[in-house]
Amino acid sequence: MAKQMGIEDQEGIHGEDDAPPAYEEVAGEVSVAANVIDNGRIDVRLNSKLARTLSKLMVKREEVSHAPPTYLPQPTKASVSLNIVIQVVGSRGDVQPFVALGNELQRSGHRVRLATHDTFKSFVTEADLEFYPIGGDPAALMAYMVRNPGLLPGMDALRSGEVQKKRAMMEEMMDGCWNACIEPDQDSGNPFVADAIIANPPSFAHIHCAEALGIPVHIMFTMPWTATEAFTHPLANIKTSNFDEKLTNRLSYAIVDCMMWQGLGDIVNSWRDRHHLTPVPFSEGPFLTDLLKIPTTYCWSPALVPKPLDWPEHIDVCGFFFRNTPQYSPPPEIDEFLRAGPTPVYIGFGSIVIEDPEALTNLILEAVEASGERAIISKGWSKLGDTLTNIPQDVLFIGDCPHEWLFQHVSAVIHHGGAGTTACGLANACPTTIVPFFGDQPFWGAMVATAGVGPEPIPHKLLTAAKLSDAIRFCLSKGAVDAAKEVSVRMYNESGVQTAVESFHRNLQMETLSCDLLPQYAAVWQTKVASKTLKLSKIAAELLIAEHLILAKDLKVYQSKPIHIITRRWDPVTAGSSSLIGTYSDMLSGATGIFSKPFDEYKRSRKDGPPSSNAQVAGNMALASARSVGRVNSSLFKGTMIDVPLALTEGLRATPKLYGEAVPDHDPITDWKSGAKVAGKEFVGGFGGGLNDFFVKPFEAAKKDGAKGFFVGMGKGSIALPAKLGSSTLGLVAYSGQGIYKSIYASTHGGTGKKIATARREEGAYLLERHKVDLRGGLLEAWEKCGGNYAGT
Repeated sequence: MAKQMGIEDQEGIHGEDDAPPAYEEVAGEVSVAANVIDNGRIDVRLNSKLARTLSKLMVKREEVSHAPPTYLPQPTKASVSLNIVIQVVGSRGDVQPFVALGNELQRSGHRVRLATHDTFKSFVTEADLEFYPIGGDPAALMAYMVRNPGLLPGMDALRSGEVQKKRAMMEEMMDGCWNACIEPDQDSGNPFVADAIIANPPSFAHIHCAEALGIPVHIMFTMPWTATEAFTHPLANIKTSNFDEKLTNRLSYAIVDCMMWQGLGDIVNSWRDRHHLTPVPFSEGPFLTDLLKIPTTYCWSPALVPKPLDWPEHIDVCGFFFRNTPQYSPPPEIDEFLRAGPTPVYIGFGSIVIEDPEALTNLILEAVEASGERAIISKGWSKLGDTLTNIPQDVLFIGDCPHEWLFQHVSAVIHHGGAGTTACGLANACPTTIVPFFGDQPFWGAMVATAGVGPEPIPHKLLTAAKLSDAIRFCLSKGAVDAAKEVSVRMYNESGVQTAVESFHRNLQMETLSCDLLPQYAAVWQTKVASKTLKLSKIAAELLIAEHLILAKDLKVYQSKPIHIITRRWDPVTAGSSSLIGTYSDMLSGATGIFSKPFDEYKRSRKDGPPSSNAQVAGNMALASARSVGRVNSSLFKGTMIDVPLALTEGLRATPKLYGEAVPDHDPITDWKSGAKVAGKEFVGGFGGGLNDFFVKPFEAAKKDGAKGFFVGMGKGSIALPAKLGSSTLGLVAYSGQGIYKSIYASTHGGTGKKIATARREEGAYLLERHKVDLRGGLLEAWEKCGGNYAGT
């Protein structure tokens, strides 16, 4: 892996023969190397130990030998109509691109629900999209994230009430995102169960909801979230590094991912536990999107930031998402100002809340006067200019005004660097100056400067009237104007929203998505017919039940895109020790609960509802203690009989990776049948492979490289023989045991699955009422072709 990461020759990094990372220590290493600063970015100091650990945990860079493709989107009708839920956490600027995306998906034939904060309901529904509230206060969340990106504050802040409120908000939003996948519309009551999920990364629930439902998930975002050698993570501020720029850039993403998982992992795993999903370990959690190769589409212009050459095929850069220009008639004061003189520049900082708006207002006015230009200044949330009594005649302060309209009438734009505002300015050929405050804004400032459409960004704390007036002059220079026109022309030809929809469709596996009888609908059930397994949509299943051709009990939940999160192992030592530590931690937690849970139950009984009798309270306390005793015993049994043997098996199986041999993944284990199948297959393959490595491969190597090849082959074979024989033998118990455990767990923790099945039946009945007459004939004909019997009307 070190070679793929490009670090085998760099100081302190040695490659595959290093000891694997002690991933229980990763969180501590990250905390030492990274520090959240007050502008919402993360100072990073990369050292050899941290880089070595992260290089093991990160997904290796794929070798991409081709240039990024040029997308020429054509509006297409989807072959399968899907229920798509779009999950968005953020400000209005984050939601607006997904409104445009939702409308384009509707034109492709999909049913679209946009799940976001309650405050944006009218904004969504006015665009004729279905809306579902996920909770959360975007203003409070954004203000908090400025100070604590990734919900990873310092210890003092962690002890404060504010942090607990924001963590509770994240829990609320994760529950809201899940409900948006399966709950009926809150206004109309119309049933809805998602067939696919599109989400921005801050919604956090996306992959986990998709795993519970077994459906495709697609990430879309306005800033880079995938590791690349081309540039650092937008939230990372590299202070020191022992490595070259490419490796430093790539590792910056791992740092930010680890910090976010450190702050949110317990919330995610608590949610997963409530929905009967296994917990995700720290070694996997930060890297799930890469490990699972989740399709990702970035909605910025390739004319501004081209797709990095090291991003694989399932990652696209499609262009900015623009909604149609809203109908807008300017108030008289704006219309008169625009007609009264030369084209003005625009200055505004949107939702940024500035500590001293009066001082900033005076600074802006001084800069505008020095530049000799006219200016329209947006008051924004800071209410710039509200305290002025004497406003210069070449300046106009305005309230809300659609950027899509306004930026057609200005010569340049100066703003805080939000992705949407940046896109709108460049689309209208406006040279741009960015005054970043926090988060990804410095990144967009740097990209604007690199493209030549504006000067270097001016951090808000370094802003002066002289610097701002110089920036205005730069924006109005011939070079900047010509560059902005060129970028605008290229953006005009990109059709970002259509390209994003095409990217979404291209990454779907239509053959697994479509119903076998009504292929225009998504398959959500499976049933046996004439010794064949048929995939059925919601409405197809209800039609067959209504025609008495199948029974409801014949339906099994179908997953069109199963997600399997596997804990990676590197060798038997770290694998076994990690599993033992996990077992010990679970037992210790259970043992602590023997005493703490009764006390928690006592406090709850005093706090909630009418007072209970002393006997009832005592009984509940005893039951809480007994559950903790049961947890200790179950943790001990599961750890010694399943987890530790499985970890040792996987560690032994992975040992050949240490000397460069590829070890393919085995099939997923989902029940006792698949467990037995994997155990048998691994036993045969491992036993034969170990003997072959020891007795055959040294002689094959000798034919190629002589004596040196023979001794190298013998060395590898001496390691492979016990490792492969050990893993194949131990795997008979470990893989079979894991399969049996998963079957038992599924049979005793089926609440989420039952809820999904009920919701799908309800939506099927809803669809049946509306489309039975239209679809009955075609469905019965397809049923007979598939071997089903039909006795007539």
